[in-house]
Amino acid sequence: MAKPHFYASGLKFSCKRCSSCCRYESGFVYLSEDDVEKLMSALNMDRKAFIAAYCRWVAMNKNEVLSLKEKSNKDCVFWEDGCTVYDSRPFQCVSFPFWENIVASSQSWEMAASGCPGINTGELRAESVINEIVKSRKRAPVINRTSERLNQERFLKGAI
Repeated sequence: MAKPHFYASGLKFSCKRCSSCCRYESGFVYLSEDDVEKLMSALNMDRKAFIAAYCRWVAMNKNEVLSLKEKSNKDCVFWEDGCTVYDSRPFQCVSFPFWENIVASSQSWEMAASGCPGINTGELRAESVINEIVKSRKRAPVINRTSERLNQERFLKGAI
């Protein structure tokens, strides 16, 4: 029998809009196809222009994956006194702090709480909701160089 999650009774979180997860530290916001489509639409840009303006390729597990750029001061490229793409922000941003590595243990959760005033406050999220968020990321993998090349080839052939 599987050991119950430490969050079997749920976890509390309400974003305080402190921007700690968007600013001040270097980090990566990995993008899925859905993320890119939403952002391109919100910004009224084509794929090539969007990737050139707002994205970078970063090493991950012997591959390169697509991530948002960050400014020289470590702020997210979309941070301007608030998130300029809030309604279209990537799933990674929407789903924070219910990431697999954060909900892996109570210790990981509390470590994240030390830097986020919204963790352990506000709305109680049920275990089933948390599990669905974690599964959602697995269903929408991040774009890697191989998948990007395949998309370009499909686009050139008129399949997209």
